[in-house]
Amino acid sequence: MKETAIVYCENKFGTMDGKTANGLVRSSRKFEIVGVIDSTKVGMDSGDYLLGEKNGIPIFENLNHALEHLPSVPNQFIYGIAPSEAFLKEDERNLLFKVMEHGMNIVNPLHEFFTDDEEFIKLSKQFNITIDDIRKPAQKKDMHLFSGRILNIDTPIVAVLGTDSAIGKRTTSVLLEDALLERGLNVAFIATGQTGLIQGAKYGVAIDAIPSQFMTGEIENQIMKAYETDKPDIIIVEGQGALSHPAYISSCGIIRGSRPGAVIIQHAPKREHLGDFSYMKVPTVKSEIDLIENFSQSKVIAVTINHENMSDEELANTILEYEDDLKLPTTDALKFGCDKLITSIFDTYPNLKSKQKKVLFN
Repeated sequence: MKETAIVYCENKFGTMDGKTANGLVRSSRKFEIVGVIDSTKVGMDSGDYLLGEKNGIPIFENLNHALEHLPSVPNQFIYGIAPSEAFLKEDERNLLFKVMEHGMNIVNPLHEFFTDDEEFIKLSKQFNITIDDIRKPAQKKDMHLFSGRILNIDTPIVAVLGTDSAIGKRTTSVLLEDALLERGLNVAFIATGQTGLIQGAKYGVAIDAIPSQFMTGEIENQIMKAYETDKPDIIIVEGQGALSHPAYISSCGIIRGSRPGAVIIQHAPKREHLGDFSYMKVPTVKSEIDLIENFSQSKVIAVTINHENMSDEELANTILEYEDDLKLPTTDALKFGCDKLITSIFDTYPNLKSKQKKVLFN
C-alpha cells in the first residue's frame, strides 16, 4: 500500500512555484496524497481547482487544520514548493519542527539539505522520523562520468524538452508514458527533477544538483540502468529548464547524456516572459526547435502546448497554426491526450508499432 502524504504549498498551489504540489495532485505512484496546505485556497478540492475535476484531495488552511480533519496523521509531509531561491523561510523551518513532533517523515525537494542541519538531525532522532533530501546527490566518488555506453544501444530515446521551466515537460512525459503503457509497450521513464522522483519514478536523478562534470554521466547511467534492468521498448526522458534559458544548463546535460533520437517540445504560447526572469522574453517555439536540432543530433517530432491563459478557441486555433507553420503534429496532452504524439513516435520508429499489444475489453 502507498504511504499517505500531505503536501505543503502555502500561497503557491496551482502556480509555477507550486509545480511539485501540482504534479503530485495530478499523479503519484509512490504516495497517497490526502491533502494540500494552502491557506489562500482553503476548503477547495485540489483537483477541481487545478484540473476542473474533483479528486477528493482537500486543501487545508494549515497543519493543525489538516490534522483536525484527517482520519489519521499522514506518514509523510512533502514540501511542495519549488522557489527559485530553493531555501526555507524561518516560519517554514518552525513548521517542519512541528511536523516532526507529530511523527511525520519529511520529503524535502529543496537544494537546502535537512540531513546536513544539526537541528533537523537532532529532532529526527528524537521523534524517530526520516528525512529524504530528494536533491541530495551521491558523493563524487560514486558519481559517473560519461562512458559512451549509451552509444551502443538501439532502444528509441525520446526527450520532452521545452521553451521555459515549469512549463509542463514532466506532465507531458508522464502522460506519454501512461499512454504508451496502455498500448502495451514496455516503457522506461527517466526523471530528471525532484517532482518526478517524488512521484515515484523508478529511474532518475535531480540533474540540477549534480556538478556539471558529472551531469552527462549521471543521466547516461540512469538510462543504462533502465536499459539493462527492464529492457524497455522505448525510453522517455524528462527535460528541465530550456536549452535557450540563460539561467539553467540542465537541458544541455540531458541532451548530451541521454542522446535522444527524437524530441517533443513543450511551449506556452501566452507566456510572455521566462518564469522568475521577467526581464527575459520566452523564445518562440521555432527558435527553440532550431536551437535543439543544431545543438544535437536529435529531431523534433512534435509540439505540445501548455494552455495557460488560453481559451479553448485560442488553443484550437494555435494547434492548427503550429501544424501549418511548423509542419509538426501539435497537441495539448492534458486536454486531448497523446494520440498524435504516439503516431509521431511510431512514424519515427516504425518497429515500435509492431510491439503494441492487443488490449482486450470485457
